[in-house]
Amino acid sequence: MGKIVLVTGAARQLGGRFVRRVQQDPGVDRVIAVDMTEPGHPLGDAEFVRADIRGPAITRVLAEHAVDTVVHLDVSAKSLGGGGRTNAKETNVIGTLQLLGACQKSPSVRRLVVKSSTSVYGAAPRDPAVFTETTPPKSLPGGGFAKDAVEVEGYVRGFARRRPDVAVCVLRFANILGPDPDSPLADYLALPVLPTVLGYDPRLQFVHEDDVLDVLDIAAREPRRGTLNSGTFNIAGDGVLLLSQCARRLGRPTVPVLLPAVTWVGSALRTVGMTDFSAEQIRLLTHGRVVSTTQMRETLGFRPRFTTARTFEDFVRSRRPGLLPPERVGRAVDRLARLRPAEGAAPGTGLTTRPTHGAR
Repeated sequence: MGKIVLVTGAARQLGGRFVRRVQQDPGVDRVIAVDMTEPGHPLGDAEFVRADIRGPAITRVLAEHAVDTVVHLDVSAKSLGGGGRTNAKETNVIGTLQLLGACQKSPSVRRLVVKSSTSVYGAAPRDPAVFTETTPPKSLPGGGFAKDAVEVEGYVRGFARRRPDVAVCVLRFANILGPDPDSPLADYLALPVLPTVLGYDPRLQFVHEDDVLDVLDIAAREPRRGTLNSGTFNIAGDGVLLLSQCARRLGRPTVPVLLPAVTWVGSALRTVGMTDFSAEQIRLLTHGRVVSTTQMRETLGFRPRFTTARTFEDFVRSRRPGLLPPERVGRAVDRLARLRPAEGAAPGTGLTTRPTHGAR
């Protein structure tokens, strides 16, 4: 018999795409798609089970179908159906805890893949230039989705200790973009004018939706010779982009705001429902975040097809044109750059200043 794969978060666009994708694996016999919301997209030949992973029903689902591979994708910064931050946190944290408890009781489960995020590293002024999987964060996330991801990974590590017979793979994705993204950062980049933090130009990494599907497929399979698909892996496209470069390519003007006022701007945007401009996103747009993908290549054996720049290009093509042509925005930014004092020089003095981390 082939594998029986259970996928959570099947009502989300990414979850639905993976459900259809994993059915193409000749080693997979059946796919069980789980969500508490009816999917608005096709799931192929998968069997859809409407269940809330926050409750005990998920234990019954695993037992009834003798599931051996669990791919947990219902970990997200946004709640389906506009349920709000509380609903998202309960699904992320309580849902994961219940799912892991069900997996621990199930003797048939042999492989667990969990979607996580590079946001577990936080974003702080004295962060290292590049995070590896073993780099401890300078400042643990204090709230929001980043804190959820930290708690989820803690529960997963506990499960791995209790069930050493299960191969556990945690994938820390950089910001996921592409033609059809669903994230607070994508909502922010879709704003007609981008509020930025005055004096900072953070480095950002992206991973393409298609690469996300490819690496999930690898993690859910038996490892190839010379690779190991258990452990924790950073997943991101090659290269980085500055936020200013993103704005130029989108044709979006930016409005630099003093850091204390950014929180007020974020609250206003949340109030009108334009984007979830949370504290963790403000820190990302201040200090940025870059991760190493050496383990992704050398241990997991995965090489993304899309670089960070190509991923962003695909995102740009799917968006409405910005208020200004990208070329015009670029010329304006270049003129402003020529007017700035030389790097390290304090205006009006003969002294040099110590560069602020994240500033460009």
